[in-house]
Amino acid sequence: MAQVPQRFFDALAVRTWCGLSLRALGRAREEIDAINVYPVADGDTGTNLYLTVESAAAAVEAVFAAHEVDAGAGDAEDGPSLADAVGAMAHGALIGARGNSGTILAQLLRGMAQVLSARGDSPHTGGSGLRAALRHAAESARNAVARPVEGTVLTVASAAADAADGAGDDCAEVALAAYEGARAALAATPGQLPVLERAGVVDAGGHGLVTVLAALVETCTGRPPETGAVLHARVEHGDADPAGECAAAGADEDGPAFEVIYLLEAEDAAVARLRQRLDALGDSLVVVGGDGLWNVHVHVDDAGAAVEAGVEAGRPYRIRITHFGRGDVHTTGAERPPRERAQRAVVAVVPGEGLAELYAGAGATTLLARPGEPPASGELVQAVRRAHAREVVLLPNDAELRHTAAAAAEQARTEGVRVALIPTRSAVQGIAALAVHEAERRFDEDVVAMTSAAGATRHAEVTVAERQSWTTAGICQAGDVLGLIDGDVAVIGPDVSRVAATVLDRMLSAGGELVTLVLGEEAPQDVADQLEARVREAYLAVDTVVYRGGRQGALLLVGVE
Repeated sequence: MAQVPQRFFDALAVRTWCGLSLRALGRAREEIDAINVYPVADGDTGTNLYLTVESAAAAVEAVFAAHEVDAGAGDAEDGPSLADAVGAMAHGALIGARGNSGTILAQLLRGMAQVLSARGDSPHTGGSGLRAALRHAAESARNAVARPVEGTVLTVASAAADAADGAGDDCAEVALAAYEGARAALAATPGQLPVLERAGVVDAGGHGLVTVLAALVETCTGRPPETGAVLHARVEHGDADPAGECAAAGADEDGPAFEVIYLLEAEDAAVARLRQRLDALGDSLVVVGGDGLWNVHVHVDDAGAAVEAGVEAGRPYRIRITHFGRGDVHTTGAERPPRERAQRAVVAVVPGEGLAELYAGAGATTLLARPGEPPASGELVQAVRRAHAREVVLLPNDAELRHTAAAAAEQARTEGVRVALIPTRSAVQGIAALAVHEAERRFDEDVVAMTSAAGATRHAEVTVAERQSWTTAGICQAGDVLGLIDGDVAVIGPDVSRVAATVLDRMLSAGGELVTLVLGEEAPQDVADQLEARVREAYLAVDTVVYRGGRQGALLLVGVE
């Protein structure tokens, strides 16, 4: 269906642009991954750009959903403002940015948002505002990169801004000019960066940006732009294999061994010092963000030192460390034998570092979900790919992730992986499922056994209310301790230990043989001892196991089998 043209760039245009960009990157992802040879030939630029935009789009959708709720309650009549929408887009991209190109794209979107948000209460902007936003985006992205290189996405962004400067004051004219300028710059990247010329490809990050700008054209005009030969990923000698023999040309065999990415809460002065420290440690340094929240990306040999530098600067979290070792990006295809797929793997979403270690120790591939930051479907697909197995059992461990996990499973199936989704609603149900997992069994039998174990485990959590609200147990106030059993609030009280004891008694009233307790980092130190003693004294045939879950959101998770 054709898109409705957007005469002005407003909140709805932002929403449309994010959605179109996500779909376009979904279609182009594999092609972009295949031509990824710079700065390292790790074949994930398209995927990283997709995940970054997916996070941005989800944040924009959340803003619109919140406005619809407010409107239903009579608190709002109109939709979100342009500032609300672009602010959400930038924040979503920042916290969801992946890889070198994804981090730069997040800064491009942030640069646009800074200009468009500065228009205050204005509900929309015209071509002049869009033109200024594209210029600031290009400049801020270039400033975020420690050592800018021409022939990359930075060059393509600058060309887009230059071309937009010569356009009229209509949004469609500006978007189309920016797209055409970016497309021409993309075609010229092999002549600017020798590694691209040797591989016979254009820059992968630049290709992704052109794809996003094509979606901007469709947003403003109602139809996609005409695409010409310059958009083809390969250039004249396009039979080259960038993932194989050209990878050696694209990456220094003595290059850094790790990619380190983390979000960082820190002040500007501390970040300035961090940039200097990380620049001395490695390369491909990109630090984006502001207002106390930053996304840090760097390639280094000493991953621990890169993380320690973040600790000295502020509070790093959502830390991701990818090893470039084993010849996977710094050696040629001839030297890299294909890794044999495992027959079966378990992929699980876990809410805390302690549980991640527990699941990994049991052989599962884990995806860490920080409190308030549920993973996107693309991240789940990446985790399935990382498991590198013919058969995968997927444990979402959260009722809210059911649809996300189903979408990820469907995508993985199109890639030839046999996936079974077990609808675990809590990490304690996942523990029960993992405990009976046997890779030697037939796949269907293993899935049935794991599903049965999860289904036989009642789950509960003890947490603290953030605001006053209606619950199934009555009205709670901010700061009240809540006990949720099987997803519903069952107990409200002032004390963690008493609420936890009441929850445990209610769960064991229906019987049980094993109690699993997972303590969050903010739980009182003695609550586990008190609950274990209660089980020993009142439920003689019941065993108890205790795990430390780390920063998992809930104070306590409880499972009863």
